[in-house]
Amino acid sequence: MNVEEEVERLKEEIKRLGKVQPDGSYKVTFGVMFHDDRCANIFEALVGTLRAAKKRKLLTYDGELLLQGVHDNVEIVLKPSPPETEAAASVV
Repeated sequence: MNVEEEVERLKEEIKRLGKVQPDGSYKVTFGVMFHDDRCANIFEALVGTLRAAKKRKLLTYDGELLLQGVHDNVEIVLKPSPPETEAAASVV
């Protein structure tokens, strides 16, 4: 699986494990993701995939490096997807 595929899977898992916010974003804590069996089986390097998604400005979280235990309560926020109508209009 390449980085782009992993980032897409990460977005799916954040939506599965997180809670939708009024603005359309999703929030989940690092601890919930780290201790989830499905995530453990999908991602060889969860922290690396999170950093790749953060670099692409798809999500936010405080800090640079997340460590199990120390950062279990850090909130990861998946930014809302742009509305489909705007995305489709920009293609035309």
